[in-house]
Amino acid sequence: MINFENVSKHYDTQTALRNITFSIEKGEMAFITGLSGSGKTTLLKLIYLSEKPDEGTISIDSRELNTLKESEIPLLRRKIGFVFQDFRLLNNRNVFENIALALRIRGINDKDVKTRVFDALKTVNLRHKADYYPDTLSGGEQQRVVIARAIVSEPTVLLADEPTGNVDPDTSAGIMRTFKNINATGTTIIIATHNRELFRDTGRRVLKLDNGNLVSEERG
Repeated sequence: MINFENVSKHYDTQTALRNITFSIEKGEMAFITGLSGSGKTTLLKLIYLSEKPDEGTISIDSRELNTLKESEIPLLRRKIGFVFQDFRLLNNRNVFENIALALRIRGINDKDVKTRVFDALKTVNLRHKADYYPDTLSGGEQQRVVIARAIVSEPTVLLADEPTGNVDPDTSAGIMRTFKNINATGTTIIIATHNRELFRDTGRRVLKLDNGNLVSEERG
């Protein structure tokens, strides 16, 4: 599904990722872990095509990302949902409109927009908050809105960057249950986190980065 082959990424004199090779299977939920600055976010950005590798090759569904034309990138991104650590919600739009925006940009008709937004909200247990504005929600609720926004386009791949970094342990557990439910529908999920509690005793694959190097692979 997702393959990295000898991938490196440099920023000026700093190497963010060094000679990384791994594969994620279709329908898998895997974790990328490591200390802050280890390269987790850069790795997700490479999959999302907001960054390009300096060496090596990356492919999704046997499609090599390095060879994509600029005009093809938006089409591929529609298959990839991204849960950002800093939420990036629009405070002047309510929950429904925050989630619907990506669909409206694509020209989806209003009936389908409504159905898909409410389905996404149901998945994250926030159907009753559709008319609320982001700044009236708790941190955990905002994070679940971000997840709903990421899945409303029905992506085949979902990326999450420190999705529980701004919430308490109980809320973290709820967010992880949501990810497991989404994964159970067949969505491939990669979660970047420094919090070992998220993958402890899950049986999921855990790839550990250290200073840009992939140093180990284990089961949570």
